[in-house]
Amino acid sequence: MTTAGPKTAVHHGGGRKSLLFNVKSFGARADGTTDDTRAFKAAWKRACESTGAVTLLIPRGVYLIGPIKFAGPCKNVSNITIHMKGYLKATTNLSKYSFGSGWVEFGWVEGLTLTGGGTFDGQGAKAWPYNSCPTDLNCKLLPTNVKFMAMNRTVVRDITSVDSKFFHIALVECNNFKGSKIKISAPANSPNTDGIHIERSSGVYFSRSHIGTGDDCISIGQGNSQVTVTSITCGPGHGISVGSLGRYRNEEDVKGLVVKDSIMTGTANGIRIKTWANSPGSSAATNMTFKNIVMNNVTNPIIIDQEYCPFTTCPTNPPSRVKLSDIYFKNIRGTSSSAVAVALECSKRIPCQNIYLENVHLDLSSGEKHPTSSCKNVEAKYIGTQIPPPCA
Repeated sequence: MTTAGPKTAVHHGGGRKSLLFNVKSFGARADGTTDDTRAFKAAWKRACESTGAVTLLIPRGVYLIGPIKFAGPCKNVSNITIHMKGYLKATTNLSKYSFGSGWVEFGWVEGLTLTGGGTFDGQGAKAWPYNSCPTDLNCKLLPTNVKFMAMNRTVVRDITSVDSKFFHIALVECNNFKGSKIKISAPANSPNTDGIHIERSSGVYFSRSHIGTGDDCISIGQGNSQVTVTSITCGPGHGISVGSLGRYRNEEDVKGLVVKDSIMTGTANGIRIKTWANSPGSSAATNMTFKNIVMNNVTNPIIIDQEYCPFTTCPTNPPSRVKLSDIYFKNIRGTSSSAVAVALECSKRIPCQNIYLENVHLDLSSGEKHPTSSCKNVEAKYIGTQIPPPCA
C-alpha cells in the first residue's frame, strides 16, 4: 500500500512558488539524541523527486545524524534550496562510515543552494586519536564533514562547520561553485582538518569566510582550473596551499588560480605551493596569482617546497616532476615569525619558471633585523619593494 506521505507546503519567496519539505514532517525529532538520519533521507527523496523549485527546511534544533548522501540527479527539479537553520551533530560511531567518505555528502545535483545559518558539528575530538595519516602513508581516511561530488551550479552561503573528523568541506569534480560567509573552526592541533579542499573542479569562487583549523585553511589539489579565493581570514592553521601535488600517477594540471585580499594570522605557513619529490607522473601548476595578502606573525609567509614530506623521511630521488611556472606574488606584507620569510625551493629536474615577486614587505615579528630569502632551482623576477632582499 502506498501513502501520500507527509504533506508539502508551497513556499512563496521572491514571487516564485517553491515546494517546501520540512524534515520534522518526516519524523525528525531534533532532540540531539534520537538518530534523525532516516527522516532526512525521506525528506530528501521526496524533494528530489519533485518538480520545479524545491526547498528542504531544517528548522532550529539539534539533529543527530549518521552518514547521509543527498544524491541526484533530481531530474525535474530546476533548483533546490536546503534552508538549514538547525545544528547537525555527527554520530561518533566510526563503524558507520565507509572508507574515504563524507559525513554529509551532496552529489550529482544541479542548482543546489545550501544556506540558513546552520552548523555541521563533526564531533571530531573523539575521532582524532584514530587518525594515523600524519605518520602513515597508507592511512584510513576519516570522514569529511561536508563533501560535494560532481555538483553543478552550487551556492553555499552562511553555514558553519566545526570539529570535523577530517576535512571540513571538500569539492570533487564540481563546476560553477560559489561559497561565501562560511565559518570553519577546529583546534590548532586537530589533524588533517583542512578547512576547504578543492580537487578536479572548475569555476570555483570562495569569499568572505573565516577559517581557523588544524591544517590548511584552503588546499587546492590537483586538476583544478579557474579558482578564485578572496577575502578570507585564516588562522590558526597551515595557511592557503596549492597541493600537495605529484603524489599519485595521472594527476591533472592546476591552472588559473587567484588568491587575493586575505589575512593570515599566526599560521604555520602563508602561501604555500607543495609538491612531492619522487613523483610517479608529470603534471604542472601554472598561471597562479597571490595578491594583497597580509601576514601577521606567520611562519614561512611565502614558500615553494618541491621536496614536500609530511613524514619523518621520504624518498627525494628523482626530483619532483611537477612543473611550476607563471606564478605571481604581489603586494604581500606583514610580519614573519621565521628568519626565512621567502623560500623558493624548486625541483632540480624542472626548475620553476617565471616566478614574479612584486612589492613584498615582510618584517620579522620579533622586531629584529630583516628576514632573509632562500632560493633553489628557480628563475625569479623582482619588481618594486623587496623585503627580505632577493636571493643573491
